[in-house]
Amino acid sequence: MLRPKEVVQLWVDAFNNHDVEAITALYHENATNHQVANEPVVGIEAIRTMFTAEFSTADMTAIVENIFEDGQWAILEWRDPLGLRGCGFFQVVNGKILFQRGYWDKLSFLKQHNLPIE
Repeated sequence: MLRPKEVVQLWVDAFNNHDVEAITALYHENATNHQVANEPVVGIEAIRTMFTAEFSTADMTAIVENIFEDGQWAILEWRDPLGLRGCGFFQVVNGKILFQRGYWDKLSFLKQHNLPIE
């Protein structure tokens, strides 16, 4: 079974390839993805819908700065090519992401990608 750090590295690879099916396959059926700038997304189908919409909206890349692991948790510290920085916390149970929380500056992201400010 994959360790949390290994699951997060697979998540980064799928994210950078904008591969909705590969990234979705890393989540539990009833997983929660809570990017703190947005409302939590619950359930694998809602997570699939979220990534489909996000990948069609902006060209996103996560450059790994660090991945730390502690028990069931992996912590991803990342940056993107435009200078945005953030971090994500992933609870991995039985090789699947059960809970994810991400911290990043939504206003900077929207401005960098010339997207409407909500």
